[in-house]
Amino acid sequence: MLAGAERAVCASSQSGLGAADGAPRFGQAGCGWLWPAAAMASWTRSTRRWRWRSGVAPGPIDLLLCCGDFQAVRNEADLRCMAVPPKYRHMQTFYRYYSGEKKAPVLTIFIGGNHEASNHLQELPYGGWVAPNIYYLGLAGVVKYRGVRIGGISGIFKSHDYRKGHFECPPYNPSTIRSIYHVRNIEVYKLKQLKQPVDIFLSHDWPRSIYHYGNKKQLLKTKSFFRQEVENNTLGSPAASELLEHLKPAYWFSAHLHVKFAALMQHQAKDKEQTAKSTKFLALDKCLPHRDFLQVLEIEHDRSAPDYLEYDVEWLTILRATDDLINVTGSLWNMPENNGLHTRWDYSATEEAMKEVLEKLNYDLKVPCNFSITAACYDPSKPHMQVQLVHRINPQTTEFCAQLGITDINVRLQKAKEEHHLCGEYEEQDDVESDDSGEDRSEYNTDTSALSSINPDEIMLDEEDEDEDSIVNADSNVTTPPVEPSDQASDLSASFSDVRILPGSMVVSSDDTLGSPAGGEGKLDRAVESEDSKDLTEEPLKRLSDEHEPAQRKKIKRRNQAIYSAADDDDEAAT
Repeated sequence: MLAGAERAVCASSQSGLGAADGAPRFGQAGCGWLWPAAAMASWTRSTRRWRWRSGVAPGPIDLLLCCGDFQAVRNEADLRCMAVPPKYRHMQTFYRYYSGEKKAPVLTIFIGGNHEASNHLQELPYGGWVAPNIYYLGLAGVVKYRGVRIGGISGIFKSHDYRKGHFECPPYNPSTIRSIYHVRNIEVYKLKQLKQPVDIFLSHDWPRSIYHYGNKKQLLKTKSFFRQEVENNTLGSPAASELLEHLKPAYWFSAHLHVKFAALMQHQAKDKEQTAKSTKFLALDKCLPHRDFLQVLEIEHDRSAPDYLEYDVEWLTILRATDDLINVTGSLWNMPENNGLHTRWDYSATEEAMKEVLEKLNYDLKVPCNFSITAACYDPSKPHMQVQLVHRINPQTTEFCAQLGITDINVRLQKAKEEHHLCGEYEEQDDVESDDSGEDRSEYNTDTSALSSINPDEIMLDEEDEDEDSIVNADSNVTTPPVEPSDQASDLSASFSDVRILPGSMVVSSDDTLGSPAGGEGKLDRAVESEDSKDLTEEPLKRLSDEHEPAQRKKIKRRNQAIYSAADDDDEAAT
């Protein structure tokens, strides 16, 4: 099940059981500030009210994929590590799943976005369980479920941080609390070593140029403030675009921009003997009432594959091969390439190397259910506003690194911090380089982590009534604003728009795409109809937000307009 939310829920629901044709069902959910349990509540309701076009009632959701902004907040200290203005810090309900009070009803896989409890996710750089049945894919990662290969990369793109190492660690300062979730070239480099086909790939921000392969007219009608970036081809992540071209996955799911958008990208075959591959792209709206935040798909899978989460042997082999490339400094550096300056530039997995990894794991690729609580859990009856923020070593990561024989980034960071006080050392450097005007520039000349035009549907880190010091400083002992647990997810589940078919307006049309095959369709496998069998494509689309009515938009202060006019502003678009 795919959930589109800024918690970009790219929910992938794989249900091999009960499907009419035996194919697993994947659901996608869009961006939202609600925990993905809301998406599941909506799906539960939808099973009573909707039916498949084939007449077969929808089965249970087996797998939920979330595309970022998951917000796995355990306590008040975690809240201080989220890059959002204080008034947006709410405890929500994740802590109940972390404590064991509740358990996720389906297996959930997610990647990080730009509004996360970064200190929590940093404990699991290679991935791991943040709660029973909820798996974080890591900074970048690949896993398998029922034979479906799922990859992803966390964070959003910022050109001036792209070539730095992972130097940030708690307690964060006002600079590192933002740079911690910026994509780094080492993760992209690792993913580009993959040779075997990828079925599904997750990213938070969109791959740049993907809008040229879908209905741009409808996109710009819904989000008119994207026009400048679309026309200049600067909307989206160039790093994600590079991965899209290299991996050519069957499906690519994103979030971040708070709009439902489908596209079909036809890749060029390397030679005449090969069949050209295509990628079906889908981003969904945020997880809020009356939004297009949920999509269900069916994807072919290996019937003989186990119904539990598995490691991917090719990815594990790449992690071992690239272990020496780990960098925990804020210095700019380039990945090895075939330019005569490096003795090795190919870190792809060989059959021999993969066999060695299998031997290390005793040919058991099952992801162990070894979740453990590493931080105090929020107690509504005993709130602690001054929970100490600690840079922790997670036993899951320790076990994983020991078994695979690789370096725990956090151990390396702690040693570097003790010896050289590296964490936060590069705050001033960030400010100097943020305009990308220095001599040592990223290979990408533009930065799109913040839109140059104003998106009225987004949370800005520099809000009115918020001065810079109040945005967030994880190193301070400032009392965290109200952290009462939010029942928003449960309260709103009853009014959610439930599962929708892919709107006809989002179908890729040959006269509105560039580079996509004529007549290509943007529909993603199966659609859902309402109980009265009326096709939703015949109905006018619901207004997604107030930005459709310019006269009613909230005016943005001029200082915020100036902020958004800077290409390399650190105030990322909230997604």
